[in-house]
Amino acid sequence: MLTRRCSGVLLHPSSLPGPEGIGTLGNDAIRFIDTLEVMGASIWQMLPLTHSALGNSPYSAFSAFAGNPLLVDLELIASDGDIKRSEIKKISGNRVDYEELKRHKLPLLKNAATAFFAGPDPSRIESFSRFCSNSKWLRDYALFMSLKERYEGKSWIEWPEEAALPDNETYDRFYSELCAEIDVHCYIQWQFHRQWEKVRLYANSKGIMLIGDIPIFVAHDSADVWRNRDIFFLDEKGAPTSVAGVPPDYFSSTGQLWGNPLYDWSRMEKKDNFGWWRERFKHTSELFDGVRIDHFRGFEAAWHVPVGDLTAERGKWVKGPGRVFFEAMADSLEKVAVIAEDLGAVTPEVKELLDSCGFPGMKVLQFAFDSDAGNPYLPHNHIKNCVVYPGTHDNNTTLGWYENIPEELRNRALEYLGCQKNDIPDVILRIVFMSVADTVVIPFQDILRLSSDARMNTPGNPEGNWEWRFSWDMVTADRISEIGRMVATYGRRLND
Repeated sequence: MLTRRCSGVLLHPSSLPGPEGIGTLGNDAIRFIDTLEVMGASIWQMLPLTHSALGNSPYSAFSAFAGNPLLVDLELIASDGDIKRSEIKKISGNRVDYEELKRHKLPLLKNAATAFFAGPDPSRIESFSRFCSNSKWLRDYALFMSLKERYEGKSWIEWPEEAALPDNETYDRFYSELCAEIDVHCYIQWQFHRQWEKVRLYANSKGIMLIGDIPIFVAHDSADVWRNRDIFFLDEKGAPTSVAGVPPDYFSSTGQLWGNPLYDWSRMEKKDNFGWWRERFKHTSELFDGVRIDHFRGFEAAWHVPVGDLTAERGKWVKGPGRVFFEAMADSLEKVAVIAEDLGAVTPEVKELLDSCGFPGMKVLQFAFDSDAGNPYLPHNHIKNCVVYPGTHDNNTTLGWYENIPEELRNRALEYLGCQKNDIPDVILRIVFMSVADTVVIPFQDILRLSSDARMNTPGNPEGNWEWRFSWDMVTADRISEIGRMVATYGRRLND
C-alpha cells in the first residue's frame, strides 16, 4: 500500500534515450533509476509494457501478458553472443519511428533466436525452458503471433475458420507445424523478461518501486480474445456485439470510441471465478511492485456502444462485477500497491466501490481550475489516500496545458496558485509536492519543463502518439538537485 509520503516519476521506457531508436531495458533504464535515486524519488511509474498493436499504443496489445519486443535491448542480446554488435543499427532522434524500428529490430531478434537454438548453452537453455514452463500464457501468445505472420498480419477474425476458431485438435496441429516460429517468439519473451528482471532488481536495490499499468480492456485482435472467446460478448464468428468507450467528456464532445470487446462478467464468474483475470493480476504482481488499474469505473459499470457507431454518443452503462471481482483478485492484490484510475464519470456507486476496496484514487491538477472551490482536484480538497499528478500520459504537459487553456482559466489558475505566468510549471510542481496526499507522481516532461511537443498521447487523435523521447542533455544536475530539494522540503524522501 502507498501509505507514507513519497514521490515518483511517470515515464514509459520507450521514452528513454539510447541508440536503438526507442528506449529499451538496457543501460539507459539503469541510468534513469540512478537519476530517480538522486532526485529522492521512490516510484517509477510507467505505461503497460505489453506488445503494442493498433497505433503502437501500449493500451492496445496483441497480448495482455507478453512484453513488447521493441523494448528488448539489442546490446544485451549481443553481450549474450546471439547477434553481432556490428549488426545493430544506430537510430537517432527524439521521436520513435515505429515502422523503421520494426523493419530493423524484429529481424535481428529472429536471427538472435536462431543463433541461440543453433548453439545452445546448457545453462541458458535451462533458464529458457524454466521460463516457458512457468509462463502459462506463452503458448497461446506464441502460436497467435506465428499464425498472424502466416496470414500476413491480418486480424485473427480474417484468418481461415480453422485457424480463427480452432478446436483442440486443430490447435495442436498448428502448434506442431509452426514450432520453429513459436520458438522465436518464446525466445524474445524470455529475453524481455530476463532484461526486465535486472531492471526491477536494480530499482528495488535503490529503494525504488516499479508501478505498472493494467488496462481494463484488451484488443480484439489479441491472443487473449482469440483463445478466450467465451468470456467476451462476441457473435458465433468472433466479432464483437458491442464495443467499449466512454461518453462525451473532458477529452471529446462525442465521447471516446475505443472499440475493445466487452467482458461477459456473469459467464466469467460462473466459469472459474474470473480465472483469466486472476492469471492476469498474478502475472502483473510478479512483474511490478505496484499497479495502476486503468478505467477503474468500468468494474462498476462500462459504457457499451453499438457496433458500427462512429462515435460513442449512443452507448449505455452496463453493470460490471463490482466488489466480488476484487475479492476474487485478493491474493494477487495483497502483493502490490494499487492505484485506481477513477477519472471521468465518478458516480456515487463508483466512489462506494473505490472506498470499499481502499485503493487510492487519482487527482489531476490540470482538471482543478474549471469550476469553483469545491473542485475535488484542487489541492485544498485532496485527501491522504490519493495519488496526485500534474497531468497524466493523456494530458498535455503542464507548460503546454498552460499555454493552450483559455485566458479565463489561466487567470483562475494564477490567482489560486498566487504566482506569475513565468513561474509555471514549477509552482504547479511545488503545489503538488505540498499536497496532503501520501503519493505524488510527476511526468518526466514536467520535470524537464517541456511544452506540448513532448506530449505522450492525445486521446481521439490517431497520429503521432507514444513517440516522445528525451535525451540526456535535457537532464541537468542542477535541475535534478532542484527537484530533489522539493522532494526533501515536503517530506517525500522515503530513503532518508
